[in-house]
Amino acid sequence: MATTRKPASQAAGGANGPAARGKAADKVFAERLARHRDELRWLYMELYDNGDMFAELCDGLKRFFDERDNKLKKLDLAREEAGAWYRATNMLGMQMYIDNFAGTIRGVEERLDYIERCGVNYIHLMPFLDTPADKSRSDGGYAVSDFRRVNPALGIMDDLAHLASKCHTRGISLCMDFVMNHTSDEHEWARRARAGEGEYMSRYFFVHDQGIIDRYTRDVPQVFPTTAPGHFTYLPELDQCVMTQFYPYQWDLNYRNPRVFNEMMYNFLFLANQGIDIIRIDAVPYIWKQLGTKCRNLKQVHTIVRMMRMIGEIVCPGIVLLGEVVMAPVEVAPYFGTVEKPECHMLYNVTTMATTWNTVATRDARLLRQQTDIVCSLPRSYTFLNYLRCHDDIGWGLDYGTLSTWGMAEVPHKTYLNDYFQGHTPGSVSRGELYNADPVTGDARFCATTASMCGIEAAGFEGNDEAMEVAIRKDIMLHAYMFTQSGLPIIYSGDEVGQVNDYTYKDDPEKAEDSRYIHRGAFDWQLAKNIDEPGSVQQRIFGALRALENIRRDEPVFSADADVRTKDYDDTSILWVVRSIGDRTLHAVFNFSDDAKTIWMPETATYTDLVSGETAELATIAMPSWGFAWMLR
Repeated sequence: MATTRKPASQAAGGANGPAARGKAADKVFAERLARHRDELRWLYMELYDNGDMFAELCDGLKRFFDERDNKLKKLDLAREEAGAWYRATNMLGMQMYIDNFAGTIRGVEERLDYIERCGVNYIHLMPFLDTPADKSRSDGGYAVSDFRRVNPALGIMDDLAHLASKCHTRGISLCMDFVMNHTSDEHEWARRARAGEGEYMSRYFFVHDQGIIDRYTRDVPQVFPTTAPGHFTYLPELDQCVMTQFYPYQWDLNYRNPRVFNEMMYNFLFLANQGIDIIRIDAVPYIWKQLGTKCRNLKQVHTIVRMMRMIGEIVCPGIVLLGEVVMAPVEVAPYFGTVEKPECHMLYNVTTMATTWNTVATRDARLLRQQTDIVCSLPRSYTFLNYLRCHDDIGWGLDYGTLSTWGMAEVPHKTYLNDYFQGHTPGSVSRGELYNADPVTGDARFCATTASMCGIEAAGFEGNDEAMEVAIRKDIMLHAYMFTQSGLPIIYSGDEVGQVNDYTYKDDPEKAEDSRYIHRGAFDWQLAKNIDEPGSVQQRIFGALRALENIRRDEPVFSADADVRTKDYDDTSILWVVRSIGDRTLHAVFNFSDDAKTIWMPETATYTDLVSGETAELATIAMPSWGFAWMLR
């Protein structure tokens, strides 16, 4: 039989053969590890003082590097060369629950054409890992039973890797939640701990001493004081309590144990190797627990996030760490780390989101102006993820110190906001429901879709065309403000077509007690069909958002490198943001008022309206209620 000899370049020992490629890859890994090894070891030993476990971690990093697909390794190299690829002005995110949007992971893949039509190139898939079948014990997927198994109702892990591959061919990145703080009580570790296995009990916090529990309760704020009061759950089979800061079925992980850190990093790398591009670290400030503290934002948390950043840069440097830090700006910014020792690539702009809705309710933009200035004063390398709403509730974590100087005391002001957005206040067009309401303190959070908060639900119910006109304008204006901010904008699936609240969750006993499901309704594909129907609510919102996205993508003044500041204006209902780069200056003006306004420009000059495309010499511009203008000079 005739044989064909492979060219020398393809033979095992050739310059381009498998052996040579393997050596080149080994060299890449060795260089990356060498770049970080000293600092990584120093931090690891500071926490754990365990050289054997550190050596095991390094071996694990090499194993996951070797297992990483070559296409992902090429993407890593391209992104390393490009730098902060996630800061590009063409980035637009969309957040969705897989089952609500398309049923399964394969269903999402089948809907990629629609996602591209939305202009989206960043998909945040809400929790999809295995979780208890009982939705009342799954916390919307955040109670993870297995970090390496997809919820069977949504598909299998191969489906996820296939979706990631298809997304990458279209230039779309995938984001997922990595729940580091706790596991479900159905996780293997928890089941073995409940059975009394000491090794697994040490991966959680078990306490028998009531004095320790009392001390912890005294020092540490509760996460959900109404729906899940307390910090510990009693297990009669062990006659001990286990720490459960969030819900009784979510056991807090003990990161004082190096085994927990190593295993969770292996889970992180396994998921990254499926093709995930952005890892959203859930509940970051809570990761480290230490008796005698508030167990929030401890320095050990920053050590863990810093090590995680380095581990990513060693094995899969193309990925991005997105931190969920629902705190005041002064507590959020440190999670970026420093230029020399960075931590998260991106963080949520939580306070600006809440302050935006405060401005809607009060028609007073002073606090939002101040908040915008604070964010703009931070280093430009800090990248925020900006949004109007997400899967979670809206908490009123505002600057009450400043508000009090304007006569707005915290407790009555929170009551006003919640009354306003429920539609109880005269003149309010918002509709929604409270979440985690505390009858003792009167404190509560709020839930609704963007469209329902803007009045689209109320106007549709009433058949009021004039009110619908204003509601749509308000919805578009708020999105325009989000696009004006520096960072990465993300839309919740359904907001692009003005989807309103879904009250059917009350008919499902597994969801009825959690009002957050009001804005987690199934995506309405019938509404999506209306984006091609001229004059429909869906077409008007969808078309306007696409136009704004295109302007933002193509206009240099929206660059992450632009100078951004607010401009003083004597009307407190007006927010004025100025973006400048080179010889181009954008005046972005937003009217948070029910009244039409005449806006005086800084000087009579030639401006181009980026939305209409018209250029003219102007001294003033006319702005309708809840309108906005992007004027380029």
